[in-house]
Amino acid sequence: MVDLFIDRVLLKNNKDQDELDTEREVVMRLQNRILMLFFASAECESCQQFAPTLKDFFKRLTDEFHVDRSAQLVLLYISLDQSEEQQESFLKELPKKCLFLAYEDPYRRELEAMFDVEELPTVVVLRPDCSILNPNAVEEILRLGPDCYRNWQEAAELIDRNFMISEDFQDKSMRSFSDPVRRLKYKVEDEKKKKAKKRGRGWGGGGGGEDAEVDGGAHGKEEGGGSPW
Repeated sequence: MVDLFIDRVLLKNNKDQDELDTEREVVMRLQNRILMLFFASAECESCQQFAPTLKDFFKRLTDEFHVDRSAQLVLLYISLDQSEEQQESFLKELPKKCLFLAYEDPYRRELEAMFDVEELPTVVVLRPDCSILNPNAVEEILRLGPDCYRNWQEAAELIDRNFMISEDFQDKSMRSFSDPVRRLKYKVEDEKKKKAKKRGRGWGGGGGGEDAEVDGGAHGKEEGGGSPW
């Protein structure tokens, strides 16, 4: 996937429209991620209707409010608008974390031809190796919502067991948060038992019962009787 954009300037959909214009920046942003190429136009009514759904879909998979860990997912808007003003208008309907190509970049039209885009909106889903996972995922996104990302993960062999939607995370969070405390509790108890045994060995033959058993075990070890443990 990185090869598709290694010599291109990608823009962030933020206030300053920051550029990813170095090979290192592009690689860091795209490597080992599933890429969604969103072909659309502001004058397309279907694109306008689909944009809120796509925005919610992407936010639910990448926003920390919804997930414990952001999905390995990149959204790139490929504008087929007739003017730069139309493109700027439509970008306001898209997530702030998405990327886009500048209006004057002819590569927009090259990508349209490369992926044989015949209808709008189109969402081409690519594996990290640039092979196509879905030539148009619009219907899948409308039907399954964020759940379709799990299918893409498996198909792209990007199995990340740490990824989970917030509902799943809430079910497991109490158990995962308590695990370190429980392990520490058991460690402290084990240390107390070891100290008690050491004290028992130090008291010698002063009494019977448990002290005698501990002492006897210690002498047995000294006389070659083997470890009682």
